[in-house]
Amino acid sequence: MNDKVLLEVLNNHFTGIVEEMGYVIHRAGFTVFVKETWDFDSALVAPSGEIFCYPRNIGVTNMLGMHMGAAIAAVPDLAPGDVVVTNDPKTTAGMCTHLPDIMLFKPLFHEGKLLCFAWCFVHSSDVGGLVPGSIAPTAYDRFQEGFAIPPTRLYRRGVLNEELLRIILHNCRIPEQNWGDMKALLSALTVAERRITDLACRHGGETIAQAITGVMSYAETRACEILSKIPDGTYKFSDYIEIDYVTPYHVRINVALTAKAGAIHLDFTGTDPEVRAAMNLPTFGRPNQWIVLGIVNYLRTSDRTLPLNRGLLRSVTATIPEGTVLNPGPVAASGIRHVTGYRVADAVLGALCQAVPDAIPAAGAGQVAIVLFSYRDPSTGTYRVSVLQPMQGGSGARPIKDGIDGVNFSAGSLRNVPTESIENEAPVLVHQYCLADSAAAGKYRGGTGVVFEFECLAPEALVTARGMDRFRLRPYGREGGKAGTLGEVILAPAQEEARCTGKIDVLRLQPHDVVRITAPGGGGYGNPCARAPESVLRDVADGFVTEKEACETYRVAIVDGKLDAGATSALRATPATDDAAPFHFGPERAEYEATLPPALQDLISSLLAKRPGPVRQFARDRLYAVLDRDATLRTKSPSILAAEMSVLLDDLLAV
Repeated sequence: MNDKVLLEVLNNHFTGIVEEMGYVIHRAGFTVFVKETWDFDSALVAPSGEIFCYPRNIGVTNMLGMHMGAAIAAVPDLAPGDVVVTNDPKTTAGMCTHLPDIMLFKPLFHEGKLLCFAWCFVHSSDVGGLVPGSIAPTAYDRFQEGFAIPPTRLYRRGVLNEELLRIILHNCRIPEQNWGDMKALLSALTVAERRITDLACRHGGETIAQAITGVMSYAETRACEILSKIPDGTYKFSDYIEIDYVTPYHVRINVALTAKAGAIHLDFTGTDPEVRAAMNLPTFGRPNQWIVLGIVNYLRTSDRTLPLNRGLLRSVTATIPEGTVLNPGPVAASGIRHVTGYRVADAVLGALCQAVPDAIPAAGAGQVAIVLFSYRDPSTGTYRVSVLQPMQGGSGARPIKDGIDGVNFSAGSLRNVPTESIENEAPVLVHQYCLADSAAAGKYRGGTGVVFEFECLAPEALVTARGMDRFRLRPYGREGGKAGTLGEVILAPAQEEARCTGKIDVLRLQPHDVVRITAPGGGGYGNPCARAPESVLRDVADGFVTEKEACETYRVAIVDGKLDAGATSALRATPATDDAAPFHFGPERAEYEATLPPALQDLISSLLAKRPGPVRQFARDRLYAVLDRDATLRTKSPSILAAEMSVLLDDLLAV
């Protein structure tokens, strides 16, 4: 489109449409997770399947990298009035990434010609499966996680497919709430159709079609301008997901980011195999919304005026080997894929910060643990299911500011649930919901975690908390800043001593049991001894730092709540050590990698890559256990060790 002014006008119209869709979903939604937490989204999608307009201010705002092409192709001969429903990762090739995301899309026509699609989704609080809420970390295949709907017409030419709807609602624990949320989505699609029709009648269908391609090309150009400033080169990084639900060995996310002339390639070779747990991320080898999340965040932070559409990502490609946790087999469980997605973002940004160190923060909490409470309603015998809180944790410190308390950058769009709503929706009593009392040290401190403590008031209640992580390995600090704080769960059964439970899989509660969850805090940035003494004094007053910690970590003398400037100058007269380490991972990761050094993990990964995907986690864990028991193996040359490990693999898999 040659008329740039009109292109900008139409892009603003498109933005207004997708945001109006979001507000309709928010206002009309039924479940707490929609109306309070905002786990929904909306977009306008080109006939090619690329998002050409995405909201800025409403919804989860992390789905920009989604591609709808496979879902469109799965439903031929779409007509006016059709509405397609799906939640299936397999048939949508990773557009959907777990079953609770119920997606609807509608083709929008003008004068008989397809212009675009309107798309939206909600995260359902239950779609069947082995536990209320559908998601348990220890689920080992997708059949345990609920019903799957391949792309299918919910409406055909405006007529509801009542048989399909009955099947959907019959296979969940909260049918009325699910249908209420789906009707909110249908209302949003209707609004989009009206607005696009009005625009097409005013400007002509051909002009709208040109604007759709124009805004994506414009975004591509703007993104390339930003990415071209990244120095050419290959930058490597790795981070871990904890899957101690099923194995003591963490899952490594390995990435090599190559920047060249405005293009980015992400190579995840060396990433660990798919797991027999719900942390798999189905990408089908494509750079979907979770793979590119870190790049999207970097682009949006670099230029807040960028048009938000998938054109931003046309110069981003990826290599994602089959059989890995990022490209698992078709039956792999993926209910908690967001933990893996956030760790991918941490790893990508860890690589990118080596190229642009002054533009990337330390790692944030890296989790969103959706705490979900369910019980049987005594009056009806049916389930009541409600989200209590999305426990995020703190963000990482920034190169020029402290981290944000209680909010992680990658998931900051999710809102907390007000205590009044929690107690109205579920039989619980909230004891406390507050910031944690510690923060990672740095010139700019990490954002603090969150504490949520509640008492159960119902018998035989169940709590799940999908997405807990960073309980064993800390978020990394940067440029001398210290690693973040760890998460924790404490259970205090009625009339018993409190105990630490570790991460929650499925927790059974009785009346007056109390659960306290502490979310991780983000890493710090910069040498703590460079932190302004006045800021340390404020941290002490706020309860994030003790006077002893102020002296030992920050070299700031605070006595009885007052700053001693002279003593502080004396403390800081001695140069600090280790004041510029590019990353601080904490002692826990150092201890883990002392037993399993990265080079050794690389060796095992290369051997496993030649084996079938479904057996790789079994084989990896057995090999790691052997290496754990016999330290002498780690002293052998790589060639000899590779030969011995290969023979051991053959023996393991021959059984």
